[in-house]
Amino acid sequence: MASLALAGVVLPVFGLLNESVAGADTLSTNFYLDLGGSGSVGVQPTVTYPRGQRTAEGYSNDLVAYEATRGVPLQLTELGCPGETTATMMIGGDHCYPYHDSQFSEALTFLRSHQEANGIVTIDLGFNEVHHCFHSGVVKQTCVDTQLDAIRQQLPTILTGLTSVSGPGVTFIGLGHYDPFLADALKGPASQQFAAATATAINSLNATLHSIYTSAGVAMASVGTAFESRNVSRVSMAGEGMVPQNVASTCELTWMCEPPPFGPNLHPNAAGYAMIARAIEGVLKVPW
Repeated sequence: MASLALAGVVLPVFGLLNESVAGADTLSTNFYLDLGGSGSVGVQPTVTYPRGQRTAEGYSNDLVAYEATRGVPLQLTELGCPGETTATMMIGGDHCYPYHDSQFSEALTFLRSHQEANGIVTIDLGFNEVHHCFHSGVVKQTCVDTQLDAIRQQLPTILTGLTSVSGPGVTFIGLGHYDPFLADALKGPASQQFAAATATAINSLNATLHSIYTSAGVAMASVGTAFESRNVSRVSMAGEGMVPQNVASTCELTWMCEPPPFGPNLHPNAAGYAMIARAIEGVLKVPW
């Protein structure tokens, strides 16, 4: 289970650009551009904001720390925005970017200005589109299908734009998604049906993302696999008895099984973000 000690140092909720440096010599530091929704900026519930705010214990922070141990200093730039979709990524109008600006345009500007540098770009999109289709314990399949079609249209445009302006030393990684709603299986038969339906939707999302990233020549970190989202072998869980491994892992790596006011919250806890970072590291192959 998560603890509030994991909430750690909190970054400002507002402000579009957050940079942190691993290594003293920033002039020679490689960059890490982190794009996406709330998960990309480490959102978790905290004492100050029990419903969640960005923290310095996200997967981007973990990846920077890991690469530093390998002697690879990374200057982190986070452009992510809670609630971001592929549509708002391109046109703005979200919580962070007004309509005359967008996360996409900021990312393009950043990459154009760093064409001579080596860097990593992670792209964490897609979950918010599908999550929009989950209402009151029901998964609206027609909505899921519509949202997946939108991702198929918009994400390739984003990837083409980003890769076309990046320098030769830039490595792109797309992120798949875990299913936080697997935790609902602990709430009874009706909720178990809901959890099963969300699992089907998230599996479809991950298959769609994998196809898009593969077509663009971008590796995808299998976050669902890291969270054991398809592992239904039975394990013992304190207070619950024998439950599927994917349910136990969801409770262990997210805030979904925590009591109010900090849960249920679909975001990873610090252990969950570290797990996502390891999934990224598993496919990260940089030539420098």
